[in-house]
Amino acid sequence: MSAIEILFESNQIIVISKPAGTISEHNKYEADNAEALVRAHLSEKVKTPFVGITHRLDRVTSGILLMAKRPGALKTINQWFENRYIKKTYLAITSTAPKDSAGVLEHHLWTDVENKKAMVVGAKKKGAKQAQLSYRTLAVTDFGCLLEVKPKTGRFHQIRAQLAHIGCPIIGDEKYGNAQPYLKQQIALHAYKLELPEAINDCPVQFTADVPDTGLWSRFKD
Repeated sequence: MSAIEILFESNQIIVISKPAGTISEHNKYEADNAEALVRAHLSEKVKTPFVGITHRLDRVTSGILLMAKRPGALKTINQWFENRYIKKTYLAITSTAPKDSAGVLEHHLWTDVENKKAMVVGAKKKGAKQAQLSYRTLAVTDFGCLLEVKPKTGRFHQIRAQLAHIGCPIIGDEKYGNAQPYLKQQIALHAYKLELPEAINDCPVQFTADVPDTGLWSRFKD
């Protein structure tokens, strides 16, 4: 990732499309992380730019990342995320279609820190957190099922774990039981849309990021 795809930029925020395979936050061992690349971009105009991380995407996931360029904007966006005012829409490709073409999934998730994995558990397990998402089937073909997924909560690996639990692990996601070959350090999960509850200094309230022009995504574009 030698450059970043900027979807929108103002004096308060910057919205980018992160490719799968790239981590979201600064990491001294990997120069090509989204935060560092945004900082390098902003450094072309400002000597010491502010880059506020408002949310993250897994390395293996592509799509929209929203970052703040001012502390005040970061505080506002963090409050919106905490209060679940910001709506996110993902696209996922699974090997098999869910039994119901649309529905709501409600589970309790527990994070296995050692294995960096989310587990669906009983509500009484210590550390378990409620997770909810809605989904609908957009297309079913001989090479996969395209789902639109809208998480209501923002739990660790939530979409990956919940879809796997109903027998629909995302293509390429070996961690959650899909052994179908896919692209290196990628799974077929894309953060497609992000909606703000209101504008920040007249910015758009909705952003979208085109799906990657690689792998199975290109087959669903037609």
